[in-house]
Amino acid sequence: MPIRPITSQDDAAVAALVRSCLQAAKLDQPGTAYFDPQLDHLSEFYAANPGRAYFVLVDAANQVIGGCGIGEYQGPVAELQKLYIAPSARGQGASHQLMQTCEDFAKQAGYTQVYLETHHNLGVAITLYAHSGYRQLPKPLHAGPHTTMDYFFIKDL
Repeated sequence: MPIRPITSQDDAAVAALVRSCLQAAKLDQPGTAYFDPQLDHLSEFYAANPGRAYFVLVDAANQVIGGCGIGEYQGPVAELQKLYIAPSARGQGASHQLMQTCEDFAKQAGYTQVYLETHHNLGVAITLYAHSGYRQLPKPLHAGPHTTMDYFFIKDL
């Protein structure tokens, strides 16, 4: 399945995917990406800074079925952001591919570590991060907008 940078034509599909995945996990609540002000215009948000990128996974009809981003966090630490996969595309290695694409971008952008936040309701994601070389942290690196998140990971690049 092809992975490519997000375009403005993908914004609505990515926002719908993120919201549907969060609803399914009972995380359609404040303190999650569900209410991020930039969610409906991710292509603009990621294009606004050269240290950011968002990639989409598309099917044969060029429809978005997954996505993941990388953005600045603090200094040489990037943040893995908004990794979501449509149910129809799960179990095929898509998450690994998207994460690797984001990690490759992070390295090229000069980051030395990648940080992420997730929630205990997302057990498959927690397992994915642990098996992908991320180590769990006891607390967030810094207070941020996603206050509902309760699992924190970091990986050296």
